[in-house]
Amino acid sequence: MKLKNQLVVLAFLAGLLVSCGGGSGESGENGDPNQLTKIEGGKFQGGVLRLNSIEDYTSLFPTAINDVYSTHLAGNVYEGLFRFDQATLETVPALAESFEIDNSKKVYTFKIRKGVKFHDDECFSGGTGREVTADDFKYCLDFACSNHESNKWSTLFKDVIVGVNDFQDGKADEVAGIVVKDDYTLEITLEDPLSSLPDMLALLSTAVYPKEAIDQYGYEGMKDKMIGTGPFIPTQIENGSAVNFKRNPNYWRTDDFGNQLPYLAEVKVSFIQDKAAELDAFKNDELDMVWGLPVEEIENIMGTLEEAKAGENKEFEIQSVNALNIQYYGFRFTNPEFSDINVRKAFNYAVDRDSLVEFILDGEGVAAHNGFVPPMSGYPYESVNGYDYNPKLAKSLMAKAGYKGGAGFPELTLYLNESGGVNVKIAEFIIAMLEENLGVKVAMKTMPINELYPKVEAGELEFWRFGWIADYPDPATFLHLFHSGEVAEGEKAQNYFDYYSPEYNEVYESALKEIDKEKRNQLYAEADQMIIDDAVVMPLMFTVGIRLINPLVKDFDINEMEYRDLAVVNFIEKKKSTTRVYDNLVDEEGNPIGEEY
Repeated sequence: MKLKNQLVVLAFLAGLLVSCGGGSGESGENGDPNQLTKIEGGKFQGGVLRLNSIEDYTSLFPTAINDVYSTHLAGNVYEGLFRFDQATLETVPALAESFEIDNSKKVYTFKIRKGVKFHDDECFSGGTGREVTADDFKYCLDFACSNHESNKWSTLFKDVIVGVNDFQDGKADEVAGIVVKDDYTLEITLEDPLSSLPDMLALLSTAVYPKEAIDQYGYEGMKDKMIGTGPFIPTQIENGSAVNFKRNPNYWRTDDFGNQLPYLAEVKVSFIQDKAAELDAFKNDELDMVWGLPVEEIENIMGTLEEAKAGENKEFEIQSVNALNIQYYGFRFTNPEFSDINVRKAFNYAVDRDSLVEFILDGEGVAAHNGFVPPMSGYPYESVNGYDYNPKLAKSLMAKAGYKGGAGFPELTLYLNESGGVNVKIAEFIIAMLEENLGVKVAMKTMPINELYPKVEAGELEFWRFGWIADYPDPATFLHLFHSGEVAEGEKAQNYFDYYSPEYNEVYESALKEIDKEKRNQLYAEADQMIIDDAVVMPLMFTVGIRLINPLVKDFDINEMEYRDLAVVNFIEKKKSTTRVYDNLVDEEGNPIGEEY
């Protein structure tokens, strides 16, 4: 697009954003959720935050969720013993008011916060939510350790908490290492010291929910219901249409001035599944934030990613961060063709990741030239040697596998979700490179993520596209995917590749038990190198998280995990202005557009 056209887009978007916001700017209590009321400390309570999900949710039940879209919804309702700080990703106590660790570093004692109540629901006597106790956490954590089909996190605490293995093997009726000492005291005993336990207990899969809800609705019914203790209460749940929330008037958290959280009156989530249409909705004051931009619009809207990071685009607020998020193509090892390491390596060498990021994604990403784990604090990412573009070597590896020039290699199908269209653009580029460099034919089949996930998890697909975003800021959240205990079985575990390596298991397990952080990260890097050497997957790129955000929205910090704490998000008052929207517009010749526009 010409520079003048870019200015038209930017000026138009800027004018629209000045006119939008969460409230009228006038205080008062008239039942209007959009109305803002100034509170102690200078912030405002009220306003309706309008967000969008480009994918339908797969489930809303904590242990059945392992995708970011479902997490962004259920995370408004459910809480656990810990949570992450939205700005720093530090782990802080949530429903655990405090905790202690004994001298062995293996026994954790948690004091449960008193007075916290579940949301009102018909599953309770009289429809009124009751107080949360240690028994509720015992009930939910035992289930998170189970082999139940509604639990996709069954391996999270295996070999971690005492008694989990016996519980899963049917040798015990409960997890021995999770003990209720009294109504407000819970004790967890570990097999070995584990510094990341608080991080693991901040995961959505460890959140608390009432047994009464399971008794009334069943695990299947809870896929489309949410009953928790969090800052928001669902008011509408229609997958693919709208999921809306209202403020929880009984929420326990307060800000530094003693104001009860959350600040927002409502949150409304739509399901616009085309990125261009989503951006149009943002321009038209129908959304307050867009996460991820249409590739073809990045330069038009932002100039360049470097300018955005430098804060040189002032027309609207842009947030950018190198995300703990990898995009990759997976191989199913039981597929006859992908059982040959030469084929898997050939696929990796045949793809020009730098060109993918530069030309297809317009710089919105970082080419994955090293390992599977993204760069993160303390992790020796650059010590892992990955795959550079080498079509000559790729050809020779295919010939070594018996498929010179692609002859005799069967046509494959790549399965993927569209993700607003960007995944299709990436796939078209990679499919073209595989055909050009290897002579391999690959068809493409798109499907919604709530259909794709079950098929991959059940081991039905041989070649697929996935993304994985960190559950907590530690390499283990990526590397556990390749542990043999995670081999896909019955739509639960997460080793979708059917990869089995005793050597890898040993190094990974040693890393989990290592207390020294530097040594632990070195072991993680060793495990990462094993994945690359075995060509288990095709790492493509690490995502750069980009948001466009309404400048009236505050304290909605971006972070590497796209972890969201909407309890602290708030609106500021709209500044009154005599500037008209069309005063900002110019035509392609640079001339102001008159009032007749």
